[in-house]
Amino acid sequence: MKKTTYLAIALAILLGLTNTAVAGEFSKIGTVGAQFLKIGMGARYVGMGEASVACVNDAYSMYWNPAGLTELSSVNLSLTNVDWIMDVQLNHVTFGKPLGDYSAFGVSLTALSMGEMEVTTVEHPEGTGETFTSSSYSLSLGYARKLTDRFSVGINGKYIWERISEERASGFAFDFGTLFYTGFKSLRIGMNIANLGPEMKMDGPELGAYYDPQPGNPNYDDVKSKLAVDPYDLPLTFRFGLAYDLIESPESKLTLSVEAKHPNDNIQQASFGGEYQWNELFSLRAGYKFNYEEEGLTFGGGLKLKAGEKTNLDINYAWADFSRLQNVHRFSLGFEF
Repeated sequence: MKKTTYLAIALAILLGLTNTAVAGEFSKIGTVGAQFLKIGMGARYVGMGEASVACVNDAYSMYWNPAGLTELSSVNLSLTNVDWIMDVQLNHVTFGKPLGDYSAFGVSLTALSMGEMEVTTVEHPEGTGETFTSSSYSLSLGYARKLTDRFSVGINGKYIWERISEERASGFAFDFGTLFYTGFKSLRIGMNIANLGPEMKMDGPELGAYYDPQPGNPNYDDVKSKLAVDPYDLPLTFRFGLAYDLIESPESKLTLSVEAKHPNDNIQQASFGGEYQWNELFSLRAGYKFNYEEEGLTFGGGLKLKAGEKTNLDINYAWADFSRLQNVHRFSLGFEF
């Protein structure tokens, strides 16, 4: 029975990677909104190529797999800054707390902001002299529970809010995750469905307009109208992955992970990564992402330091290659207490 289970797992991963490699050319890039929800959180996991759904074990479970909250052994507070492309800044704070031996809860907040941009119109394509800004936010609450000593489930509920100039859209979504220890050494399986929710739609005063039903006829006044705006889907994503501790000793630990990903606005993608930890003090990480238009190689590292009698400080950095675009840097700071 065990051999059959392991064979099925291996076959599922193989099929996922094969489909990723031979997927058709068609993709639906640009057909969904709230794109900031797809930006990976936590320098540790980005450094591993974002192959994280089966190995996440801290407060960043709120992003990668809410079932991972059950891996918490202490209170965890983490902050991430992402120096994104085109001077976009993203900040993320996440908190997780175990509730006894079998459950945990978490809270996270994500904020994306852009610098001022020039307003352009058909009449003034070079700019009107006015500027506008744009921002996006999400607030998530999560809960996870161990159903057995090897199987955990988790759920997040999130509120999403976006603004472009004076136009706004808001909505809600859910994440569902599972984490399963197979019983074969340290092999575990993680799955996650992220951003499951209804469409969102922009609305605001700048969509108002006046329409002249009979141009040139002075007997008709302009009619007050409103520009039509289509609703947009959220970036629904399904992840499936495996993680395994190839080396596990008091001094060293080497974790390998692989993940297949299916977004609703792109072709299938995959990633793999690894993390080497020495004496629970120093870490090195690397990974690679397949079937991404720009992204590919990732590197990272981290330090864990004592910040008090019962407090640990985690400092992590990740670098991600964005090909023709500028490289992306992430810095994370975490506290365990």
